[in-house]
Amino acid sequence: MEIRPTAVKDLDVFIDTVHAAFGRFPETPIEGGGLWWSALEADRCTLALTTDGRPVGTAATYSFELTLPGATLVPAPGVTAVGVLPSHRRQGVLSAMMRHQLAELRARGELLSVLLASEAPIYGRFGYGPATYTAQLKVARHEAALAVPRARDVVGASATGSDNGSVEVLPRAECGEILEEVYDRYRRTQPGALSRPHRWWALRAGQPPISSAPRYVAVHRDVDGVPDGYASYLTGEGQTLTVDETIANDDAVFTALARFVLGHDLVSQVVFKHVPPEHPLRWQFADFRAGEVSGDTDWLWVRLLDVPRALTARGWFMDGELVLDVDDPFLGEHGRYLLTVRDGRADCVPTDREPDLSLDIRDLGSVYLGGTAPSTLVRAGHIQAHRPGATNLADALFRSERSPHCLHWF
Repeated sequence: MEIRPTAVKDLDVFIDTVHAAFGRFPETPIEGGGLWWSALEADRCTLALTTDGRPVGTAATYSFELTLPGATLVPAPGVTAVGVLPSHRRQGVLSAMMRHQLAELRARGELLSVLLASEAPIYGRFGYGPATYTAQLKVARHEAALAVPRARDVVGASATGSDNGSVEVLPRAECGEILEEVYDRYRRTQPGALSRPHRWWALRAGQPPISSAPRYVAVHRDVDGVPDGYASYLTGEGQTLTVDETIANDDAVFTALARFVLGHDLVSQVVFKHVPPEHPLRWQFADFRAGEVSGDTDWLWVRLLDVPRALTARGWFMDGELVLDVDDPFLGEHGRYLLTVRDGRADCVPTDREPDLSLDIRDLGSVYLGGTAPSTLVRAGHIQAHRPGATNLADALFRSERSPHCLHWF
């Protein structure tokens, strides 16, 4: 078997092969793009071929940036289009491609990679761990009244912030630049968020509101008329209004957009897709039970490729010291590292000291962004704590300034 990168001339073969792997046919190209694969980067695609040159497997990455705790931005290749023809599964093709891809990413100097897992059991064995989570919030419109905030500051304003801005409804086709600018400001401060390169917007690649699918967009503007949030939505069957995503740079803007869609006429229920964990919206209803959570699931998975560089890249919010014993069975590697955090920055070096925690590389990926508490994985039997207090210290060290969240689909 040969595993090699593609060239532009190979892109049609790559696309046909990945579709065949999933038993589907490529969509008919439409004017203005809108195909999920239109943003593929030819120099980041890989084909697996038999000895006689037949393509049997595919894997690719996109060029993204990931926002880490502390608002640090790092390159984050997004793994996508991973597939093996049904005739060649369980023959080692997938493992060979993933090992090849990880080696290529390291050769590029990448410190981590990310993906969305189509099936959860597959990617853990390659060192990926779920790191961000998301859910849907379904609200019956007749129960959607928002409560008056109880906390007040010294001048009587809401403790959650006041909103003196405005909301304007625009067709998706008329506000592409606004969406791109607002999303980019948002993702630079939200831990776990991925960039959306300009070519994604230009090609309409992906899911709404990037794609060419018809949507209305509620655009929020601040008191100076500058767009600072949006909600992309569609009213469908059963008088259900579905919000694809709500982007806001603060809670007051999110609340204003939520109030707008919840007040939409001729709607019986509103479904907010991709609500972050611990989001305050449920607490803002006069009836706490008005918001029904469903579809609680993993989203972004993280795989560390260079443990010391990855741990020193993110921001930290308390001082402390831990010795981490990290096993990477897929790559056959093992390392023990002294993590020392002072004044928000970390130093991470190899050590022969006794470990505080022993963990798999996938577990380190899960706790890396602060979305999974190390204590959860200790209780699950995946991380081993070797001394009293190590688990609590790890929880405090790895926490983020707020829950990591990723909206981008790829």
